[in-house]
Amino acid sequence: MSQFAFFNDLNSALNMDEPLTKGPLPRWQRKNKENSSVEMNMSNFNSSNSMSSSDLNKSRGNEERKRSQSVGRKTPKTPKKSPGRHKSNPNTPSAKSKTPSGGDRYIPNRSAIDTELSHYLLTRDENMEDLSPSEREKRKAIDENMEDLSPSEREKRKAMSELVHGKDIQKSRVLAFQNKAPPPPDGYQNSLKVVYSTSKTPMGSKPTSRYIPLTADRILDAPEIQNDYYLNLIDWSHFNVLAVALGGSIYLWNGESGAIDHLMDLEGNENVCSVAWIQEGYMLGVGTSLGTVQLWDVSAKKKCRTMDGHDVRVGALAWNTYILSSGSRCGNIVHHDVRSRDHKVALLQNHTQEVCGLKWSPDGRYLASGGNDNLLNIWSGVPGQHTFSTQPIHSLSRHQAAVKAIAWCPWSPNVLASGGGTADRHIYFWNVSSGACLDSIDTKSQVCALLWNSDYKELVSAHGFAQNQLIIWKYPSLVKVAELHGHSARVLNLAMSPDETTVLSAGADETLRLWKIFEKVKSKKKEIKNNASKFNSMFNSIR
Repeated sequence: MSQFAFFNDLNSALNMDEPLTKGPLPRWQRKNKENSSVEMNMSNFNSSNSMSSSDLNKSRGNEERKRSQSVGRKTPKTPKKSPGRHKSNPNTPSAKSKTPSGGDRYIPNRSAIDTELSHYLLTRDENMEDLSPSEREKRKAIDENMEDLSPSEREKRKAMSELVHGKDIQKSRVLAFQNKAPPPPDGYQNSLKVVYSTSKTPMGSKPTSRYIPLTADRILDAPEIQNDYYLNLIDWSHFNVLAVALGGSIYLWNGESGAIDHLMDLEGNENVCSVAWIQEGYMLGVGTSLGTVQLWDVSAKKKCRTMDGHDVRVGALAWNTYILSSGSRCGNIVHHDVRSRDHKVALLQNHTQEVCGLKWSPDGRYLASGGNDNLLNIWSGVPGQHTFSTQPIHSLSRHQAAVKAIAWCPWSPNVLASGGGTADRHIYFWNVSSGACLDSIDTKSQVCALLWNSDYKELVSAHGFAQNQLIIWKYPSLVKVAELHGHSARVLNLAMSPDETTVLSAGADETLRLWKIFEKVKSKKKEIKNNASKFNSMFNSIR
């Protein structure tokens, strides 16, 4: 009978119609059982709040033990770590989730993108490959040196870019993710405009980090300097040497080393009334009280020649390349060609009293002369030629006192500043092309000298009675920047150092004061030639 038992077992094993009574449960039955157990536990928890946390943990442990036994897994022998040490971050998405539950997907807004401009910005570097190597280097240098350009040049290039592209491409983006705010309707006024505007600092009162020392950086003695308003007794050369006239002598002070050198002495009771350095070179013009004009080669300490033309003292000198103009006490102005034997090339007669102010414009087109007759005359001249007008193109009579302080604007050659004496006390700004008065300042004091600074666009004025101070003015706003006190008598003359950082003032108290008031904005490399033979060869023929 044993063979029949074997066949019965074999048939029952091969019969697939009967339900399985052994082995693990199917997956769908395990899932149903797990869901039903979780629902049962949640319902029991909500219905009975008296269940303690220990009972809940015990029931969960039993469920996990039954679940592991039902799927045929053994219970681990080592106890599990405390569930409180590893807390999952609810903000971290599950590792099984393929897409984040929320957040920005960074989808660009095509309606807010200028596709043509974006394409140009992306392919700008590729288009440069079609250019020649020199043209590519030129454009690359332009892009890198944009910060070194002046503000006017940057504004010009920005305007050209806006004209070509319709907008400033430097502020444009290739991709845009949101629409720009719509512009307000015409005539719209914000009701809170007053609140926001009152908290803003006005443009004229913005704080600045610039420091202006109110005391002199250095004081030099100037004994026997003449206390005469109408004379011009100091001048600072381009190679940093200061010429000072003390009575009948001239002394040279080196701005780099501080050395003092004696140049010359006049004979008898003759005094030096004016000094002026040529623009380039070591030639110094000297006006004397006897009406002569001397030329001195400072490098050789030698007098080159003496030129006549005046019968009374020469209180003002001005250079225009090889033309030296001199103004005398009788009101005449003489142009001397220092290269020629017959040096007198023009005589200008329009002032009725002493000429005390004389300056050529930076471009050499105009000569400004101020006199004790309260007149400011503008003369025309052609640079490099013996063509001079014998009549002034403008004769300005707004001043009420002698006009000694004259200064041409270095960045605008047609702008001239002039200052009047004790009875006038005004500084006027003129357009010499039209003769119009641009502006004026009432300084409340005698104006003795004027100087411009091109880095800060400012004007320095020296004053006499009654405060004897220096004033720094901002141009063109004419706002007073600072006042410098130190002289006990009126300030007779001003001179500017070659690097335009230091102003030297000569006072009637027989002192020279150096004011370091202009810090250099940008480093300007100025090559100073130490060999006099490298300068203009025209002085080789001085007789």
